[in-house]
Formats: sequence, C-alpha cells, structure tokens
Amino acid sequence: MTSINLADARWVKSRHSGNGGNCVEIAPDFVGVLPVRDSKDPEGPALVFPADAWRSFVAGVQAGEFGTV
Repeated sequence: MTSINLADARWVKSRHSGNGGNCVEIAPDFVGVLPVRDSKDPEGPALVFPADAWRSFVAGVQAGEFGTV
C-alpha cells in the first residue's frame, strides 16, 4: 500500500454538519482516494477510502439505506 502525505491537505467540512460536533471533514484534492477525518480531532488519524467506495457510501446515505441516526 502506498502512503499518502496529508500534511498539506485542504480539509473541507460538510455543509450539512451542525454545531453538535458530530462532523467529518474530507480532503477532496487527491486523485482516486478520499481522506476523511473527525473534525473534532484534526491532529488525529485520517481514514483514506477509494473514491468510488466513498461515492457509493454517500449515495447510500442519501438514499436512506442506513436509516436515521
């Protein structure tokens, strides 16, 4: 597996994020992958997903496949 340097990543918080602190941020400027992190812990770890897998996950959330939280 190739390591991805996230030191200069531009992190973006979802426009759907509320003020309750349950937010994720993505770094959209990488080709083929999408880094995701907890906005409450910006120095903590990031998960890196294949871009296609992330798009499928988001589509599932939008379609209500995971119910409500």
